[in-house]
Amino acid sequence: MTKRSWLTHSRAAAVLLPLVGLVLALGLWWLATIVFSIEAYLLPNPGDVIAAFLAQPAYLLEHTWVSLVETVEGFLLSIVIGVPVALLIVRSVVVERLLYPLLLAVNAIPKVAIAPLLVVWFGFGQAPKVLMVLLVAFFPIVISTASGMKSTPVELVELLKSLNASKSQEFFKLRLRYAMPQIFTGLKVAISLAVIGSVIAEFVGATSGLGYVITQSGANADTALAFAAMTMLSIVAIVLFYLLVLLEHLLLPWARETR
Repeated sequence: MTKRSWLTHSRAAAVLLPLVGLVLALGLWWLATIVFSIEAYLLPNPGDVIAAFLAQPAYLLEHTWVSLVETVEGFLLSIVIGVPVALLIVRSVVVERLLYPLLLAVNAIPKVAIAPLLVVWFGFGQAPKVLMVLLVAFFPIVISTASGMKSTPVELVELLKSLNASKSQEFFKLRLRYAMPQIFTGLKVAISLAVIGSVIAEFVGATSGLGYVITQSGANADTALAFAAMTMLSIVAIVLFYLLVLLEHLLLPWARETR
């Protein structure tokens, strides 16, 4: 098999295999509802979920947009705050020993318990939702960035120093470049958690968003609509994740080639 044919085959498999997995999952889901005679109000079949979406697509898309905006804003805010914090941790042992226990303590707190407090402190607007996303996505970004910056081989650092490289050159040309693959790993973990964070926040005191739709659907026993909202959440998470994958491939082609 030539290199070109192998690349074509691998790209086709990268598209087809997820589709095959999706079809199998939907088939098993539909089969389970038939074999076990599960009532639609307990577990709707895929057809019921599609019908629920088609019954009010504008409604679901409107709330999907709300959740998407909250997720992206909180995720970007976690990058803006998390990366500088990670750099401070890497540059100073004192800062690392000062902040690490606090970061671990905040990360260990159940976010469901924080959601009502954020509503009390910041009201019922968008702010508590964005802050919840920030709290959920912040930790993996800090950890991955700090770990990536610390993983730079010592011999490469010594080589740059022997060439009289400045601290800024050492940082931008070596440490940051070497850490980028690990930073993107943290970003991909964080974006999935960010979607979860926005939904958690919308469970408490929200009037819009997919989390609000799920809550209201459960209260009205409209399980099909709740599943339609959860499907939209899954699509949002998948799209955001693969946008990061695409960005990683565009910015770090050398990292892909070395794996």
